[in-house]
Amino acid sequence: MTGALGLFTPPEPLAARMRPRTLDEFVGQTSILGPGKPLGDAIRRGDVGSIILWGPPGTGKTTLARLIAHYTDRQFVGFSAVTEGVVRVREILKEAEERRRLGRGTILFCDEIHRFNRAQQDAFLSAVEGGIVTLIGATTENPSFELNGALLSRCRVWVLEPLSVAELRQLIDRAITDVDRGLGSLALDVGNEARAALAELSDGDARRALSVLEAAAQHVGEHGRVDVAVIQDTLARRVPIFDKDRDQHYDLISALHKSVRGSDPQASLYWLARILGGGEDPMYVARRLVRMASEDIGLADPDAVQVTIAARDAWHFLGSPEGELALAEAVVYLATAPKSNRIYAAWSAARERAAETPAAPVPLHIRNAPTGLMKDLGYGAGYQYAHDSPTGYIPQAYLPDVLADVTFYEPGPFGHEKRIAERLKWWKEHG
Repeated sequence: MTGALGLFTPPEPLAARMRPRTLDEFVGQTSILGPGKPLGDAIRRGDVGSIILWGPPGTGKTTLARLIAHYTDRQFVGFSAVTEGVVRVREILKEAEERRRLGRGTILFCDEIHRFNRAQQDAFLSAVEGGIVTLIGATTENPSFELNGALLSRCRVWVLEPLSVAELRQLIDRAITDVDRGLGSLALDVGNEARAALAELSDGDARRALSVLEAAAQHVGEHGRVDVAVIQDTLARRVPIFDKDRDQHYDLISALHKSVRGSDPQASLYWLARILGGGEDPMYVARRLVRMASEDIGLADPDAVQVTIAARDAWHFLGSPEGELALAEAVVYLATAPKSNRIYAAWSAARERAAETPAAPVPLHIRNAPTGLMKDLGYGAGYQYAHDSPTGYIPQAYLPDVLADVTFYEPGPFGHEKRIAERLKWWKEHG
């Protein structure tokens, strides 16, 4: 393509050319856009207020913002919080105010809105409140953590999900056959296996799928054959979806913890592989495993803590990737161990009662008595030394009077705790 000055202007990327022009062309997000769904119906009515679109890359946030502008007959103004600042926001708002006086509204689309700090986000507040613009913010991060409360209170948050393999396949097929905007004029030979592989390897990201397809088409040329090998070579290495200090970090760690707690070694290994493959510090994982051993297994298997500590030491000694096998061993051990949160519950209860009774006196008979005066005051009087009994057990009060009948720890029925329960029962019966 040649511009007015005779300079070559490259065509728009395939992902931009294939951008849906109507809501019916939009693929995915049926849970919020389908017939009878709130956001979809609001768009079709042309009645959409300020919103935040939260979802991973390639799920249609920008496209949806453009469609809202189209259906509501408002001017679409794009803005990136990565490359532009508050000065540009003020310019846009001034233009929007003038446009409103002429009878037309403005959609201010702020991409990567979470890149603005909380003070910068305040620049939108009065304009949104006064109806000068309808703000559509797009973010890949959890708005609860990244956006200030004042802005969130003025915007409804909609969650966009990664596209399914079937939905990506629909987009891929459309791009291959579309002559006007897609690759139809190239008459490419793209078999079902290659299309399926591309849909699977794109990890729910429509932009990635279309970008890889376009690069593959450029590689093979007109009438060329795009097979699975071409797709894999073009895609190169799939980058794990993981962010070490944001939402994905916590989601994946949560998935690992809950899989271990749920006694599923297969899922536990999978999430461990995802976490380590995404670049997480293995020592952080080791620390979390020690926590799981105490919180979810406890005295049902006292060896669990020892196994996780040993895994930590093994990784520290071997490094990656060899040391990762020790972490995998610990994960499987925890997942298949008997479960008990009785220690976790007992410790939480004890801390709560200790905070409620910070001045409860220590019973006299178990107080320390290093001086004659203390002995005269009754410190240590009546204390019975447990080892004087042939059983090693002499019942006596150890808690403050106000907590005399409280029970913090009750062993569970599985693993080592079953034996502890038997021991406690014997002590109670022979007290």
